[in-house]
Amino acid sequence: MENLAYYNGNIGTVDELMIPFNDRVHFFGDGVYEVTYAKNYKLFALEEHLDRFFNSAALIDIKLPHTKEEMAKILRDLVKKLDSDEQFVYFQATRGTQPRGHEYPEDMVGNFWVMLKPGKIKDVYMEVKAQTAPDTRFYHCNIKTLNLLPAVMNAQAAKRSGMYENILYREGGRVTECSHSNVHIITEDGTFKTAPTDNLILPGIARAHLIKACRALGYKVDETPFTLDEMIAAREVIISSSSALGLRCVEIDGKPVGGRATEMLRSLQAWVMDEFLRETSI
Repeated sequence: MENLAYYNGNIGTVDELMIPFNDRVHFFGDGVYEVTYAKNYKLFALEEHLDRFFNSAALIDIKLPHTKEEMAKILRDLVKKLDSDEQFVYFQATRGTQPRGHEYPEDMVGNFWVMLKPGKIKDVYMEVKAQTAPDTRFYHCNIKTLNLLPAVMNAQAAKRSGMYENILYREGGRVTECSHSNVHIITEDGTFKTAPTDNLILPGIARAHLIKACRALGYKVDETPFTLDEMIAAREVIISSSSALGLRCVEIDGKPVGGRATEMLRSLQAWVMDEFLRETSI
């Protein structure tokens, strides 16, 4: 198959599969999701993505229809059905199906969706440009929900400006994250600094792997907030996501940034890329 869609046990192509009109996602965006990649039909960091998926569901009271082990088996079986051995793997759960109404039954069980298509992670050594924008989202950014309108608007604004990302900031200049990525810096003393995993950012899987790389390579890690001024003055600015494990940002708001900790950045990039290739090797 060239692509695949799954809904509560039903399997077909993306064009073939039909979703019930009364799935609450249509009215409320009522659900949570995850994205990872597969290479050689092996899923990268699946356990970590499932942990975050179950945490997001619990935080908004969605009762998932499968255990983690059952979901892992479903996903591993599905990736084998595509023609391509390198895949973009998306899965989500919605609260359930009922006629529109804000309240829901306490015993409602969620619907499980999966979508797979050919896809590769980005070249970790590519360099990108970004611009800043006020973070006007709500205060539950740590939950990976389907309510992505602010992310859509910021991503489109970046695209229209020829940027890779919008880097978001809150009152006082605190940098939070990007429209669909985390952002980190390398400070003057060679510390990898990244925003704390509070309710203002999504705890990124790639972020966690960069921290793991720092620990393995002996670099200091600081998980505290940083400001726009600190970011602009940093030795390096790094953008990461499940599709981009750690990209150098070379320009923000039209001004050059970073480029002063090449050896450290390259060692982090090599470490996370090697980890991806090891985990997805035949």
